[in-house]
Amino acid sequence: MPQCRKCKCCVSSDTNICYQNDIGKYNGVLLDKTSRFTCKGKPVHNFVSTSTFTEYTVVDDIAVAKIHRDAPLDKVCLIGCAFSTGYGSAVKAAKVKPGSTCVVFGLGGVGLSVIMGCKVSGASRIIAVDLNSDKFAKAKEFGATDFINPKDYDRPIDEVLTEMTEDGVDYAFEVIGNTGVMTSALKSTHFGYGKTIIVGVAPSTATISFDPMLVLTGRVLTGAVFGGIIFSSGALVLYILYVKTVHLYCIVQQILQREE
Repeated sequence: MPQCRKCKCCVSSDTNICYQNDIGKYNGVLLDKTSRFTCKGKPVHNFVSTSTFTEYTVVDDIAVAKIHRDAPLDKVCLIGCAFSTGYGSAVKAAKVKPGSTCVVFGLGGVGLSVIMGCKVSGASRIIAVDLNSDKFAKAKEFGATDFINPKDYDRPIDEVLTEMTEDGVDYAFEVIGNTGVMTSALKSTHFGYGKTIIVGVAPSTATISFDPMLVLTGRVLTGAVFGGIIFSSGALVLYILYVKTVHLYCIVQQILQREE
């Protein structure tokens, strides 16, 4: 996440999206309009200014954050996206309140990080939703209290959630990138004050539509890129969290197990 620290967004405390970001634009090049990658003589474009799936990369200086020299890269790399995005979505973007009820749609590395953020924030009930029931055991380790597989029901999952939470959850997190699930997440929140955070990235051509009455009564639908965290100033805090309070190795283990 670039931070030029000069643009209208960077000087605002209300967003972490710098004008120099490539999210939604997908130009695939650095600020000098070049890509430093080639394959068989042809240029290879960058992914959102970072290309972090590569072992080595070239980024603009405004997209660099310094971390501890002793930080284990095989684990702290998750702070570059997965952990920060999920944890920040709960703690910073949603600002989950103690005693609240949350639902998390999607139990990948980001979804598990959302669960951790909800737990740290004091949520009393964290409902994990996924089509793969094998993920529930790991979600429980991270703090989930209830588990739902939509395939076990013959009615919309938002109706199931509304019924089991007395008119809807306080916070819903969509961590998949599916517009249908985004709508279900919105419907699953309390009609008067429920808050839905879109974390997953939908396909570039996707659109979403819903009955405006869903938000007219007080529901809030919003999104969070990188959990709303300003990485250039938040990296140290996140690393301290990693060392002292949360165990990113659990997420790493899950990723490695899938690769095997």
